[in-house]
Amino acid sequence: MRDLRLSIAAAVMLAVAPARAQHDEHDHDHDHDHGAVPTAGSDDHADHEEHEDEHGSEAIRLGPDLRDELGITLAAAGPGEIERSVSLPGEVRPNADRLAHLVPRYAGIVKEVRAKVGDRVQAGQVLAIVESDESLATFELRTALAGTVIGRHLSRGEAISRDRDAFVVADLSTVWVELAVFQRDLAHVRIGQDVRILVGHEPRPDRGRIDYVTPILDEATRTATARVVLDNARGDWRPGMFVTGLVEIERTEVPLALPRSAIHRHEGDDVVFVETEDGFAPRAVKLGRLGEDRVEIVEGLTAGTTYVATGGFAIKAELEKGSFGHGHAH
Repeated sequence: MRDLRLSIAAAVMLAVAPARAQHDEHDHDHDHDHGAVPTAGSDDHADHEEHEDEHGSEAIRLGPDLRDELGITLAAAGPGEIERSVSLPGEVRPNADRLAHLVPRYAGIVKEVRAKVGDRVQAGQVLAIVESDESLATFELRTALAGTVIGRHLSRGEAISRDRDAFVVADLSTVWVELAVFQRDLAHVRIGQDVRILVGHEPRPDRGRIDYVTPILDEATRTATARVVLDNARGDWRPGMFVTGLVEIERTEVPLALPRSAIHRHEGDDVVFVETEDGFAPRAVKLGRLGEDRVEIVEGLTAGTTYVATGGFAIKAELEKGSFGHGHAH
């Protein structure tokens, strides 16, 4: 990986043709024609103002092949939707409306066990044979629900009673996601809202809606519970998984919105790398509403401007390390 980074850095150094340098602390004397691009250290006032417009940094030229290698993509600035969400921790659980706790009709001794945890069973299927303590006759323990065995609490020869479950069967074609709603977020969470579920940092394709919010708070955690029912036909959602639910609370159309990947911190400012005649240069911007995926731009950029949508970190790295012999590394 280190060799790859060195190779990319070397390629950037060869491909980059900086059009302008930062105004150095020391004066340099360079003769140039009025029709040529001013060089670093020029005392030309207009050139100095342009440097300020470009955030005081040199522009970087990158060829198409190198852009592809560095993962740089371009887009035109324009309107978009800003989606604001509340992030809530949660856990996947079996759908309690499709859950069966099986207990024997009589206390007795287990003669035969015909199912184990993980088995898929059909409604009416015999899961165990038990001999009654009272009559010494055997009887069958059947499931009334088709689904998956998620709990088994008996073994052959064991004495069992009606005081505890023998089996737990769940229909996992749908599952519940139970989200913890903190007091500060209660005003934003309501039945019917859309929820996007994430595992770690990877969003899953499934979305659901809140169909229930507990009317009281848990005494220990001081949180309410919001419940989302998810389709689980593929079996991707397993009870016990920890997840994050993004509950959409606002969606606003704004005149100018960029993806979060386009915004970078450079020399203390929020900047966007824009395409100019001299290459890619940082442009300071003022941010407005912050969404999950997009950010509103209220100052510093106009609609139609071509900007770096992804891969701007490579340009930022080159600017900040001052690898071209001009300006200063920051």
